[in-house]
Amino acid sequence: MARNRFFIDKIEEETVLAGDEFRHAKKVLRLTEGSEIVLLDGSGAEYGAVVSRVEQDRLIVHVLGKTGESREPNADVLLLVGALKGDKTELVVQKATELGVGRIGVFSSKYCAAYMNDNKLERLRRVSREAAKQCMRSLAPPVEYFSDLEAALESANGYQNKLFACEFLKKNKRELAPLNGSCALVVGSEGGFSEEEFARAEALGFDGVFLGKRILRAETAAIALLSVVMYGLGELR
Repeated sequence: MARNRFFIDKIEEETVLAGDEFRHAKKVLRLTEGSEIVLLDGSGAEYGAVVSRVEQDRLIVHVLGKTGESREPNADVLLLVGALKGDKTELVVQKATELGVGRIGVFSSKYCAAYMNDNKLERLRRVSREAAKQCMRSLAPPVEYFSDLEAALESANGYQNKLFACEFLKKNKRELAPLNGSCALVVGSEGGFSEEEFARAEALGFDGVFLGKRILRAETAAIALLSVVMYGLGELR
């Protein structure tokens, strides 16, 4: 049976679990002394630990050492997605984390009707952490916000493959298989992109991607493109 997993800033022989992770451990999972858990410090390593003491506002755990297990992908993939209405951005962050993305950027663009604030961004980061735990990853993809498309596109500098999904294209300007090396993917919000935005992306080295003759919802497009790319990179085989 899989052991419960917790993110913590610093791993020591005797480590304190407090805050949200403590509340989840005590009130939801009802962990007691002797419970075995896994600690994650964001380095990609996993540490086996045992609860040694339960206090009113914290757990004290004894760290046994690295487990040697990791389900982190070999591929380096950045997903840039336009801010979506309602909780659809959360869905994309959750599924992107499960599929193995390394970084997630959420951006505003010309036809974007959703908005972001600090609370929404922190919520997306929590979704990333919870999804990482659920799918047994050792790392939670960081989630960033870009107030405009230009900044989002520039964050992809250095990626070997740069793909821009565009609903008004009639064919791919770049084949998706086979793929090798790091990849940056861009998918717009419900309003899509303007011709000028696509031209700017091309000027920055992005290749246009056609996702078929049917119009996909923005969240479907993001998950579908990421799935195809992860398969092309060998992560789903």
